[in-house]
Amino acid sequence: MKKRGDGRITLDEIAAAAGVSAITVSRALRKPEVVSPAARERIRIVVEELGYVPDPAASALASPRSDVIGVLIPSVTNNVFADVLRGIYSVLEAERFRLQLANSRYSTLEEERLLRIFLSQRPAGLIVSGIDQSEASRKLLFRADCPVVQIMETGPDPIDMMVGFSHYEGARAAVSHMVDRGYRRIAFLGARMDPRTQRRLKGYESVLRAHGMHDERLILCTPRASTVQLGCELFADLCDRAPEVDAVFCNNDDLAVGVLFEAQRRRISVPQSLGICGFNDLEIVAVTNPSITSVRTFREDMGRRAIRMVLAGIAGKPVEEPVVDLGFELIARESTARTG
Repeated sequence: MKKRGDGRITLDEIAAAAGVSAITVSRALRKPEVVSPAARERIRIVVEELGYVPDPAASALASPRSDVIGVLIPSVTNNVFADVLRGIYSVLEAERFRLQLANSRYSTLEEERLLRIFLSQRPAGLIVSGIDQSEASRKLLFRADCPVVQIMETGPDPIDMMVGFSHYEGARAAVSHMVDRGYRRIAFLGARMDPRTQRRLKGYESVLRAHGMHDERLILCTPRASTVQLGCELFADLCDRAPEVDAVFCNNDDLAVGVLFEAQRRRISVPQSLGICGFNDLEIVAVTNPSITSVRTFREDMGRRAIRMVLAGIAGKPVEEPVVDLGFELIARESTARTG
């Protein structure tokens, strides 16, 4: 069989080889349920033999929407977002839609640029991280002719649908737990300082101000990306600045593990002399020695809920809860089990 000048097999050629019309081939590829099983099987065999690859540009022109669901996240290396994607894929693998992933790298300008690219492709749906889009990005999302779900947190002004939790309240629960365990000089270590981290910082500050324990010297933040090594470095700086510190609330678990390692190098007893709490409850904090207290967030469930919302919107089905607060759970472990 001859190919077109650009090397692509055409629908007409598939149809001729399968003994059906080009329209039937198109339907079999886009909506297989409307084509008889016998015709579907003949078309499938021909498609596999010829190595046919659909032209997404042509498909988009023939339909008001593509079969692509766009997912925009700020990091592809952060385990938090890997868990969210795992939840999305667990639902989407049984559907006809394809996932297209984009990484904004925590840049609002890059997020806006990527949204314009997504929308030019007429996506079937969009999942975007956070609630702090720029004014331009919010306008783009409001005008998007597809379901939109914001994930990772909840807020008062959803663009369309939303699933997440309160980072502010999660931080409040963590710091209140440390106060209840008898810690009084509680520091905050923060990295990247994206809006979600800033809300955790505000939650930390609200508890300590209420107890008359707030001290600016105990807050160390950096725009650098979060790593275990950074946690070691920040805690070392904290010890030089405020050696009287007796507890550390970290804006994520990577930093918390780094604090633990640095404390062990300095022979600081955890939890008696130093309490440590992280955020997100990644697998590693349950197996360190001592194990680390953290705020558990339900990331896989968030991904599953978000993609189901999108699929319901595509199907024109009503979504009973357009805004879902998954909450969080404080997992108290050995690193804050102070006694005496």
